[in-house]
Amino acid sequence: MSETMTEGGRTFDLEPLDSLLPHEEVIPSNLDTRLNKLVSRGFYKPILVDSVTKVILDGHHKWKAAKLLGLSRVPAIRIDYLNSSEISVGVWPDCGISSITKRDVVDMGLSESLYPPKTSRHSMTFKIPKLSIPLEFLRD
Repeated sequence: MSETMTEGGRTFDLEPLDSLLPHEEVIPSNLDTRLNKLVSRGFYKPILVDSVTKVILDGHHKWKAAKLLGLSRVPAIRIDYLNSSEISVGVWPDCGISSITKRDVVDMGLSESLYPPKTSRHSMTFKIPKLSIPLEFLRD
């Protein structure tokens, strides 16, 4: 069960970490950066997830770092990804594919496979709020 909170005018939930599904791999050096940032600052921005499937849209490195730190829940903004005009998806240059759809992202998250890092590139019409949640609050 998740707990709902509001910050910066945006509602987010404290989601069980194991309920979230990645759709792409992480870059090891970026993961190290996220680990260090979480340890020094606490959880500073929520992860963006599809409200229907819980596929991670933005925040793979924070999610993976949270797993390595033994957190049991993470702040997450839920968005009805397939039906929302607040978020769009494209691809990063030189990622190896020419285009991607929201359905492709969700299907990959629900599969046993992952896209390579920096494949999907999401753009939002809203800002993801800054947070300051101590890591101890996110452990059981």
